Amino acid sequence: MTDERNQMAENDQTQALDIPLFPLRTVLFPGGTLPLRIFEPRYVDMIRWCMREGKGFGVVLLREGSDVLDAKDPDNKAKGAHIYDVGTQAHIIDFDQADNGLLGIVAQGGEKFSVIETDVARDGLMRAEVRLLSEPALPLSERYDPLVSVLRDLLAHPLIQELNPQVDFHEDRSVSHRVADLLPIAPEAKQWLLEMPTPEARLVELQEIIKQLAD
Repeated sequence: MTDERNQMAENDQTQALDIPLFPLRTVLFPGGTLPLRIFEPRYVDMIRWCMREGKGFGVVLLREGSDVLDAKDPDNKAKGAHIYDVGTQAHIIDFDQADNGLLGIVAQGGEKFSVIETDVARDGLMRAEVRLLSEPALPLSERYDPLVSVLRDLLAHPLIQELNPQVDFHEDRSVSHRVADLLPIAPEAKQWLLEMPTPEARLVELQEIIKQLAD
């Protein structure tokens, strides 16, 4: 079954897209909610472009540091070097302009993607050619009921309720994404879970992670 689903995921890969990237020290999962306060001109311009064109941007995890690239580097030597190769499309679902000049948005995770090639503009904004990655979804097996219980406990937290995360408790993909999204684990661990090709593989690893957290 696992080999069959891996093949399905490979066959479902779509054509390449060109999107702007927003590198962060956080991981966005499909269906997840990401509130952001933005002040850097390059990202303010990016968000305005996305809203004007009705398009999304890509969220990718930074490997280190607080920025992708020194915008003053004329050779762009570091372009693409400090980000992971798998990220998630983000679609703006709400926004506000604060009096202090900060642009506030709420983004929701769309499909995963793999980065094919990156380019960095003069202002430091990174764009990438990406390929969307589909994950097959199946009904959630009863053997993962303990994970569902953990997820319901996480969703009961007031701070998480404010984000109003969406989850289908009957679908393995949705449950695997939300548990991975909400567990208090390091960004690198979340990235590892995001990169897994199937919900089944992610659910198995999540069970082990929760056991370790409980010990």
